Amino acid sequence: MAISRYLASWKNLAGCALGLAGLLLHFAGLAGSYWVLVVIGLYCVGALVAPPERVTLVTDPVEEAGALRSELDALVLRVHGLRVPDEAKPRIGEIAEVLRGMLDRPRELRADPDALHAVTRLVGTDLPLSVQSYLNLPWWYAAAKGSGTELVRQLDLLHADAVRTAERFHAADAQRQADHGRYLEDRE
Repeated sequence: MAISRYLASWKNLAGCALGLAGLLLHFAGLAGSYWVLVVIGLYCVGALVAPPERVTLVTDPVEEAGALRSELDALVLRVHGLRVPDEAKPRIGEIAEVLRGMLDRPRELRADPDALHAVTRLVGTDLPLSVQSYLNLPWWYAAAKGSGTELVRQLDLLHADAVRTAERFHAADAQRQADHGRYLEDRE
């Protein structure tokens, strides 16, 4: 496994390219009687100067969920002190509650890439962008253009997205509960 990974790496490819250049030097008569050492040396130089392979860092799911939860809690806390429509604050709280239900189970969330992506997108991009876009508007402009209504509409869409994600995420638990109920009924 490690050998096949190295054979396909940039280091091997760069080494082979420079080693081939060494062979061309030999056929051109420029490498002399030490052409084998030139080819090996050029291969080593290519392998040493090539960029290393990218390393994917696997973070701890508890730490990752904790960071997302902190970001979510900070946004909810910040919104309560800001100028947003009265209807927006409870909607943001409802979205946060749905997302917290998944963030409270970090290992299961990590095992479900679709749910993890949706939660990360909702917490890190969609919810803050909706709120910040509204807050960027001067109060007089937001009032005249009905931007508060647009914010509430966006929050309703985000809530629906969060609920769909949570329903998919918790479907296995609901199935286990139903199965256990049938088991208990059959025991009687």
